[in-house]
Amino acid sequence: MKALELFFNPRGVAVVGASSRPGSVGYVIVDQLRKRFRGKVYPVNPKYSEILGLKCYKSVEEVPDPVDLAVIAVRADLVPNVMESVGKRGIKAAIVVSGGFAEVGPEGEERQRRLVEISRKYGIRVVGPNCIGVLDNHSGIDTFFLPEDRLKRPPKGTISIASQSGALLSMWIDWMAMKGMGLSKALSYGNKVDIDEVDALDYFIDDPNTHVILMYIEGLKPGRGQEFIKMARKAIAAGKPVIVLKGGRTRKGFAAAASHTAAMAAGYEIYRAVFRQVGIVEVDEMEEMFDVAKAFTMLPLPRGDRVLILTNAGGEGVLATDFAERYGLNVVDMPKEVQEELRKQLPPHVVVRNPIDLTGDTDDERYRIALETVLKHGAVDSVVLIAPPHPPAMTGAVVKYARDCMDRYGVPIVAVVTGGVIAEEFARKFEEAGIPAYGSPERAVKALAAMVKFAKAKKKASSSQSLS
Repeated sequence: MKALELFFNPRGVAVVGASSRPGSVGYVIVDQLRKRFRGKVYPVNPKYSEILGLKCYKSVEEVPDPVDLAVIAVRADLVPNVMESVGKRGIKAAIVVSGGFAEVGPEGEERQRRLVEISRKYGIRVVGPNCIGVLDNHSGIDTFFLPEDRLKRPPKGTISIASQSGALLSMWIDWMAMKGMGLSKALSYGNKVDIDEVDALDYFIDDPNTHVILMYIEGLKPGRGQEFIKMARKAIAAGKPVIVLKGGRTRKGFAAAASHTAAMAAGYEIYRAVFRQVGIVEVDEMEEMFDVAKAFTMLPLPRGDRVLILTNAGGEGVLATDFAERYGLNVVDMPKEVQEELRKQLPPHVVVRNPIDLTGDTDDERYRIALETVLKHGAVDSVVLIAPPHPPAMTGAVVKYARDCMDRYGVPIVAVVTGGVIAEEFARKFEEAGIPAYGSPERAVKALAAMVKFAKAKKKASSSQSLS
């Protein structure tokens, strides 16, 4: 059994530290599980006989079957004794929400050492401490102690996230809900005394509901580097991109990570080199992480690095060309036969090289002609479609033309839609049609470049896996 199976698919959950006080951690966890989880929920607290209509048990050892997971939300100094009870009850998975361990200094370090000792004694797998736990949109498990009126939950989807930071994870979850981006699973592992990034990758690789893996990492545990590389390669070979935002890159950032989750890490340059070697997609900021994830969830992989830049705004075409060159895309010259065919169908003032500039008096039909002509000749592997909606002859039909061409030729298309309110509405039409839209040329190009790099890494990893 995979290490995380009992966390994402338990038959029953005991919440130790459950509470009837609205707004408390123990109350919210029970409430979320009661509303979303399909299995059994068992509140545990000697102060109560009932919480939210559920029978409350005095001790975890009194909890009946089936129970596979304990969620521990008590003061840090009480956690070791609770873990003893969890072990005696025979529960093999525990989430320790409580903070106050190695991240706070010597006293907490001793408490954490004791926690590890007890969990190993009884063979308990542990997520945490100092975390918010797990969320699974398919099984309904939800240990996040943030109520839905403060933290919206996203719809079901294919993105899974593992994060050392619970605060960042909760912010991303809320943002995904606002944007309508689909989530499969989320894991916050905090100080990771046991479950870590390697376990997350191992689980997500075989999870049929996970297609894209996002990770926030401050530092790998000592001795886990090679296993992490192995699992990342396995994920990539399986066609699942691993997108990483690395915290603690600078000297002071590293010190902040150490005080945040007691993270221990090698120098950032080592991480960066490993990410590049393995084919992990490293991003520099949160917006980029979701820009890239959106492209992976919506588009087919490009077959190569040749890109068409198609625009009605010359300046944006120039910027997109600069960014494409910077991020490793090949802005190829259009073959002569393609240029000749375009000249026959388009007005003489249209630029038919690459970028193809349809100019500011364009209509949707020019976009259709350019896309059809270039793609039927197999001249490029992807398209950056710059389509600000300001030209008066534009009706929005370009969205349908782009979708039809992507379906027919299997070439990924990213849209650039810049501007204000009207642009936002136009961008939404692209996304409703399954074409990711971005508010700047750089964001679109970076997302596309990440897909190109991943496609190359997938091919390499697949070859390595078949030889091993």
